Amino acid sequence: MQREQVHLSPQAKVNFTLSVGSPLASGMHPIESKMARIALSDELEVTKLDSHALSRYAILWHPDAPLQSDIDWPVTADLAVRAHRSLEQLLGHSLPVQMKLEKRIPVGGGLGGGSADAAAMLKATIELFNLDIDPADLALQLGSDVPFFLFGKNATVCGLGDEIEPLELETTHLVLVCPEYSCKTADVYKAFDSLEQPEGKQSNDLLLPAYAVERRLEKDMGCVKELINQEIYLSGSGSTFFVICNNTESASEIAKKIEQETELVAIATRTC
Repeated sequence: MQREQVHLSPQAKVNFTLSVGSPLASGMHPIESKMARIALSDELEVTKLDSHALSRYAILWHPDAPLQSDIDWPVTADLAVRAHRSLEQLLGHSLPVQMKLEKRIPVGGGLGGGSADAAAMLKATIELFNLDIDPADLALQLGSDVPFFLFGKNATVCGLGDEIEPLELETTHLVLVCPEYSCKTADVYKAFDSLEQPEGKQSNDLLLPAYAVERRLEKDMGCVKELINQEIYLSGSGSTFFVICNNTESASEIAKKIEQETELVAIATRTC
């Protein structure tokens, strides 16, 4: 029996490592990154509509979202909506749905929320309409992180996001620290191209470019590092950074301390 509604929980990710290469002729940067899904997710509900209906899209914050910024982008620019419409364009006809996306993953934080939503929308639409389609090419066109979320497991991701190898990881407890400001990925990569890279291996090649784009990030990361006396890591192009913890209790204690001593939002979570 064909389903009429699909509910998925697109999970965020963190980058444990991120190496960035020089831009190709296309302007895109090849990467190598160890990426892990985490237990922070959006909620996506997609309902199949009558064949003559017009698709409807709603994007809002989940009531328990830890950091709620303005949803100020056009609905048609949302990656989940673009994913749905890319399937329609590929097939040459409409796939009427009602989409309700409740977000928990902070926007512009380097956690891949938009890409996770896009991958989930591809999966949901394909299931609802029983489509015999491999969405891999569409995923890559939507964004370099979308293939990772379509893959659905922790992975080492290389190239332009299209080279994916499974990565075995033990459960890792984390504290995400989420500033209210965001770092635009395009601006961070532009700064990467203009800055001289430091010698030696970096856990994230976009750290210094992110500092250049958003000066408050360096201050906030330094403040948290001094407060908890532990190494901290930037996820993706920022602005979210994270701490690796020993266990659930340690993560909860550190998150509580950060929120008590700073004005930053801190979330205890784990890899999946």
